[in-house]
Amino acid sequence: MKIKEGFRMRKLGRENIVVPEGLQQVNFNRMIVLNETAAFLWQEVQNREFDADTLRDLLLENYEVSPQQAQSDVEALVQQWIEADIIEK
Repeated sequence: MKIKEGFRMRKLGRENIVVPEGLQQVNFNRMIVLNETAAFLWQEVQNREFDADTLRDLLLENYEVSPQQAQSDVEALVQQWIEADIIEK
């Protein structure tokens, strides 16, 4: 997977928001708000290929979370990003 070209995370107050940049994203009509953990993952993979295992490993290396919880959280996050159409498979 890879974050689609033209999407950037910006800090707006206390919120981490994914916003489209460029004309190819004109039809994007909602903002994606990332919590601190999702923002951390976004920053770690923003310019490279990744998969769910990459995200899970990042969680396990940087947070006190069980492997099962990390896997569950990553699956939910990837699904949200797919539904928001901000990553390529």
